[in-house]
Amino acid sequence: MTARIGVVTFPGSLDDRDTRRAIRLAGAEPVALWHKDKDLKQVDAVVLPGGFSYGDYLRAGAISRFSPVMGTVIEQARAGLPVLGICNGFQVLTEAHLLPGAMLGNDHLHFICRDQKLRVENASTAWTSDYSEGQEIHVPLKNMDGRYVADAYTLDKLEAEGRVAFRYLDVNPNGSLRDIAGITNEAGNVVGLMPHPEHATEPLIGTGRTDGLPFFTSILKKLVTA
Repeated sequence: MTARIGVVTFPGSLDDRDTRRAIRLAGAEPVALWHKDKDLKQVDAVVLPGGFSYGDYLRAGAISRFSPVMGTVIEQARAGLPVLGICNGFQVLTEAHLLPGAMLGNDHLHFICRDQKLRVENASTAWTSDYSEGQEIHVPLKNMDGRYVADAYTLDKLEAEGRVAFRYLDVNPNGSLRDIAGITNEAGNVVGLMPHPEHATEPLIGTGRTDGLPFFTSILKKLVTA
């Protein structure tokens, strides 16, 4: 049976269709989920895509955290449902306290859009197992509020437990503490990152590479072998 991966659309989501396409390219069935619905349609995993949910009017991801669909996502994520948050989705995950820390405005106060070099720090999560630890990849990055911050205790805990999933290389594009580009929860089923792997799945788009596709093949293999 084909794995079903839900992609939530909030008002202001920009990359939901790109994410569904990436899921289809990996061999899974993308399922559109609407922010007002509590029903996840029996999906096997969920992706919170990039964009500017609810216009970021209060704070990036802050309003989405209280949308009806997130009540179900939070409950099921805590029960083990794999959840990936990309860019704005990462912001939503921190606001929902499924991942620690917070996202603030870029330290240079400008929107940034560039191809970004990353190092894979944790290749054992549900979303990163098709990578190798230490692997260097290139993935597009576009954000205004991409600066990851947390207190020293939380940062030390993330480092000690191997929960930094990705780190910026060559340049820190937004001032994120310890060059953190993405993190995971303790169980490894919830991952959030600022760069956009869905824009690096085909040679003709994004970086011209397919470095982002393993996110979606990783979860497919996880679901097939579960």
